Amino acid sequence: MSVTQVREIRRAYGFDEVSIVPGAVTVNPEMTNTDFSVDGVTLSTPILAAAMDAIVSPGFAREMHRVGGLAVMNLEGIQTRYDDPDSVLEKIAESPGEEVTALLQKLYAAPIRQDLIARRVEEMKQDGSRSAVSVTPASTKRLAPIAAEAGADVIVVQSTVTTARHVSKSVRGLVFSDLLETIDVPVIVGNCVSYGVALELMDTGVHGVLVGVGPGAACTTREVTGVGVPQVTAILDCAAARDEHLRRTGRYVPIISDGGIRTGGDLCKAFVCGADAVMLGTPLARAEEAPGKGFNWGMATPHPDLPRGTRVSVGVNGTLEQILFGPTSLEDGTQNLIGALRVCMGMVGAQTIPEMHGAEVVAAPSIKTEGKHYQMGLV
Repeated sequence: MSVTQVREIRRAYGFDEVSIVPGAVTVNPEMTNTDFSVDGVTLSTPILAAAMDAIVSPGFAREMHRVGGLAVMNLEGIQTRYDDPDSVLEKIAESPGEEVTALLQKLYAAPIRQDLIARRVEEMKQDGSRSAVSVTPASTKRLAPIAAEAGADVIVVQSTVTTARHVSKSVRGLVFSDLLETIDVPVIVGNCVSYGVALELMDTGVHGVLVGVGPGAACTTREVTGVGVPQVTAILDCAAARDEHLRRTGRYVPIISDGGIRTGGDLCKAFVCGADAVMLGTPLARAEEAPGKGFNWGMATPHPDLPRGTRVSVGVNGTLEQILFGPTSLEDGTQNLIGALRVCMGMVGAQTIPEMHGAEVVAAPSIKTEGKHYQMGLV
């Protein structure tokens, strides 16, 4: 009697299923250094604001620069389709929930204007601030040169899933090595979740890789398509690709964890698992300075045929300064994220982000419930 061959399924982990092991040596948090660099662009705050219209406006980008981070503007969003984006964003915030996706599809059907691309980049760079912009692979060859010429400091080529090899009807699709020859600014590419794809993207010469498919609070990709990998495993695999690429070529390509982070604990786990920086969406959408007025929605929510996101009500949690640096009276870990990072670095004995990568992570499915009966209202 023959035995049926059963395909094995690899176990993967998300943030809630792992925990960080304290180090044998501890460090004073004030002695830690959180700098992150990508091709000569150095941030003292290793956080990128996600390219979502509810988060990044020119004003918010300048605020992110002021606190040491970097905001990424969506070049295919509301900011580049309308002269007065604030009034459009207000309509989205005021729309009833059952009508908002249809409204988004209608609003995002307006054409992208090249004059607004240059204008928004110039507005972001006021007061000497850095500017970063995001484009989809299909629009990169058309829009990225305009942004670079206007002074953009970083170009992010981003879609739900990005690979170095793409089959299409185009005579010659987007080739990252060609793109790097046409624009003289750092190029970050994403998103991916696997060792092989991350390694191939790095081999094209790009300067950074975004990691994450579907973990964002406003993203419904996993529900709509069934595609995604829990973020801890995705970071671990892509970090291994980064280390292999460094071993083979001598070139370090940082990886940026994108999505799924809600608290300081999640952020710290991302770094320990191998991230060099993180991209935050919803945590920053809760800032008073964010243009979404307490709402957030995914970049693929307005897709005309297959929306893969939703508008979520996230509320306003505090100022950007409070969310990143405190002070705070909230005990849920949603404010003073950099403070949490520095304390964690001290606990694992890491003075720099690369040193955090050496800390141990353990599978811990009960880490959020063990001994927490009173917090959970079970006693």
